[in-house]
Amino acid sequence: MNADEWSEIHRLHADGMSVKGLAAHLGMSRNTVRRALTFDAPPPDHRARRGSAADAYADRIRVLLSEEPGLTIGQIGERIGWNRSRTTLATRVNKERRLLAGGLGPPPVVGGAVPEFVTEFVGRREELRELRDLLGSHRVVTVIGVGGVGKTRLAVQAAVELRRGFADGVRVVELAALRNPALLPQAVLDGLGLGHRDQPDRSAVDALVEYVRTRHLLIVLDNCEHVLEAAARFVDDVLHATSRVHFLATSREVLNLPGERITVLHPLSTRGPATDLFESRARDVVPGFTVDDSNRAAVHRVCERLDGLPLAIELACARLRVLSVHELADRLSDGIDLLSTRVRAGPERHRNLQAAMAWSHELCTREQQLLWARVSVFAGGFDTRAAEAVCADEELPVAEVLDCLYDLVGKSILHREESRGRVRFRVLETIREFGQAMLSPAESERLHRRHLEWCAGLVTESVRRWFSDDQFAISERLRANLANVRTALETALDGSADTAAELVSAPWFLWACGLSAREHAMWLGRVLETPDLGPERRAAVLGALGLVRTMQGYQEAADPIVAEALALDPDDPVAVAFALDAQGLGAFFCGDHAGAERLLTESLARYESVPGIREDLPCAVRVHLGMLCCFDGRTAQAQEFFDDVRARCERVGERWMLSYAVFGQGLVAVTEERYADAIALARESLGLKRHFEDSVGTPLAVELLGWAEAGAGSAERFAVLIGASSVLWRAFGQQLYGSAQWMARRERFATRARSGLGNSAFEAAMRRGAAMGVPELLDFALSDGAHPEPVDAGVLAVLSRREREVARHLAAGRTNRQIAAALVLSHRTVEGHVEHILQKLRLDNRSQVAAALASSTG
Repeated sequence: MNADEWSEIHRLHADGMSVKGLAAHLGMSRNTVRRALTFDAPPPDHRARRGSAADAYADRIRVLLSEEPGLTIGQIGERIGWNRSRTTLATRVNKERRLLAGGLGPPPVVGGAVPEFVTEFVGRREELRELRDLLGSHRVVTVIGVGGVGKTRLAVQAAVELRRGFADGVRVVELAALRNPALLPQAVLDGLGLGHRDQPDRSAVDALVEYVRTRHLLIVLDNCEHVLEAAARFVDDVLHATSRVHFLATSREVLNLPGERITVLHPLSTRGPATDLFESRARDVVPGFTVDDSNRAAVHRVCERLDGLPLAIELACARLRVLSVHELADRLSDGIDLLSTRVRAGPERHRNLQAAMAWSHELCTREQQLLWARVSVFAGGFDTRAAEAVCADEELPVAEVLDCLYDLVGKSILHREESRGRVRFRVLETIREFGQAMLSPAESERLHRRHLEWCAGLVTESVRRWFSDDQFAISERLRANLANVRTALETALDGSADTAAELVSAPWFLWACGLSAREHAMWLGRVLETPDLGPERRAAVLGALGLVRTMQGYQEAADPIVAEALALDPDDPVAVAFALDAQGLGAFFCGDHAGAERLLTESLARYESVPGIREDLPCAVRVHLGMLCCFDGRTAQAQEFFDDVRARCERVGERWMLSYAVFGQGLVAVTEERYADAIALARESLGLKRHFEDSVGTPLAVELLGWAEAGAGSAERFAVLIGASSVLWRAFGQQLYGSAQWMARRERFATRARSGLGNSAFEAAMRRGAAMGVPELLDFALSDGAHPEPVDAGVLAVLSRREREVARHLAAGRTNRQIAAALVLSHRTVEGHVEHILQKLRLDNRSQVAAALASSTG
């Protein structure tokens, strides 16, 4: 029992949960719960955890679950001869399920993990108890209420407090930024970190169901009202296909599903919880603030005038920087009385919230008002540069934007978020809608066009600078703005088809932004359906779609697409070269090596004939030519291509194409049966790919590592890696590009590994790999069992105290999950620390940490 568990036991017991209920809810024995209740203070977090009687059975449990994932606790107990506490066994089994599954894993941009708030959660204990009870007996619960009443905050707090009640965790998917209801299933799949389990030839719902079918999981869908029908249809489909997946939705309207249970969230009581919330938020603005006899009446007046709406109270408290509580009450009362008469629509509470926001709006300067309204065109957040580019003009000069952002954060209009040293701003949906309403139709159209221009510029500039040492930052910024890019595409499809074509056909757009192959093909298809698309742009879109279909292994679909691209624009050398590359790659995958070499060679020649051509385009062709030579047995020629690309990449600090060059060098090593070299190169390639969401390159490098491991005699590691890569390939298209010759090479190694391992063990290892999430897969692939090395203080000086602790564990060869357990941190927090360590030490993968620390002492 650690401090978190102690706190949860005391909190839930205070809420009325029995000892028996606590034990079942937390997976503990009743004696442990009773002992915790006798402690007046929590135990230290770092205290070693006591093992359980089930620990000795861990290996047997893991094997059983690998072979039969659907086994019940009782069935497992019978097979291992368990005759002790069922709760103890259940705790161990659930832990092994999570380890085998690798968890759902955190996605980089949209994120499915439970978000964290910097402000205190106040009140709503009765509502939390109600949600806990409802979710214990019903599979879909919807929290409804007016805007600003605190639906999101309640749902997130429920997710935090109920996470132990769901063996496979809780995930929150934010839908406010989603503008196209058709993308909702894909957004949920990506939000849960399951993009690597997608399959383009089936629905996103089916891909999700396949993974969660036997899992006990709570999915929180936040802000469903604007995609209500799509959300209801999605939830209904998943509920019918699974038995233990639960949904908690927030919306202003019910989903109207059979079996749905509703919690209507009312404003806070103005004489209790509302006052507590006021005091908490006021303390954030005025440190040391308390509600006492001198100000209690004024606080009550404020809360009553705002009908106890949390958002309205937070907006009002922001004014305490310049007003006393009494001044706030007087001004707010007058303002609400005046403003609420102007707001006629909706129920009284909604009118008062609108009036409170209008009061905050009127207290803003003209520049602040303009920025509030204008940032409403962003989706999923924005940074300072974006606000300056889209929102500034003669009325709101660029020089004023930064100060206005600062002021709006201070007024609680904007929320500031920081990640990896970069600051972004987010607008609550209710406040965003208010700002949007302040725009005239003409102004709204103008701003959406500026937003589109900014997104197009972001993509264009990213493509231009892609082949450089800024690559990771470029990729990260594109992924952070994926919701904005989607919104811009919708704008472009309404009247700027050429701009839409430019956005979706940018050569590395798919790989850099983290779009699924399904979504990228969808956007390409929608652009091709637009009228008046110029031939040059149409050729570019067709070329991009042809390349995507080729790499997915759908060659029959790709051939006519690429042929049309070549016929449309034969005078543009870049467009022709791009299409020829796709066509040559398709011929290679189909086994026509002579035709492939002719097409790829012509593509490279055309690229090299264009003055100032971007380096990444011809480098891609060189990689394709190198792979072709390798499969032809011409390894020396292949090595020349890959060495050339590597040198070009290293000269400018580029990493994405470098990972393919290193992969190619590993492919040569495998072909020449230099398996130790191949293992090292495959790991190096994977270490480079950790920085990107490369949906093709990652399974390719994992596949190569598996082949090398099999060649080196590591049959079990081969099976695990190929099981994992097979899942990743299915997420993008067909296995190994749908290429018979690539599949034949895999089968040769598989035959060798299977004969050495035995069918049963081989299949179990394959299933283990298939169950891994991407972070766990990379940990496994990059782990070489390194022993702890001496740590040099000089090297670690650039790291924080916590990063130094994590670095020592990395040097010992531990996985992220092992580090998280040892340091009592979340898996996601450890991932962030690892990323920072690699960046600060200028390393490509975690396996290099030990070597870096050791070399510094030598």
